[in-house]
Amino acid sequence: MPAGSSKKRERQYEHIKDSALDRGENEERAKAIAARTVNKERARHGESKTASRSSTEDMSSSRRGGRHSHSGARGPAYDQLYNEAKQRNIHGRSKMTKKQLANALGR
Repeated sequence: MPAGSSKKRERQYEHIKDSALDRGENEERAKAIAARTVNKERARHGESKTASRSSTEDMSSSRRGGRHSHSGARGPAYDQLYNEAKQRNIHGRSKMTKKQLANALGR
């Protein structure tokens, strides 16, 4: 947690990390998920110095609740696939469909 974080955010971080571990994530991934979620909430509530547009304009983490992050009937959302493709620097991603993005990412 960043210096100056509130006790509430520290509890939130630990809760999210423990939940991820219970779902079978490894320690490093659980910490990353918890940090991203808490940082997004901090940005949405004006508790951080900087905030990305996706942090402030996207639906809140608690509302999303893993809405599309599971591998259920529809799998991850197009935006999630696109962002992962962007992080992996996959060329031509802007013209790809959801199915093409999933194939390019090896899903």
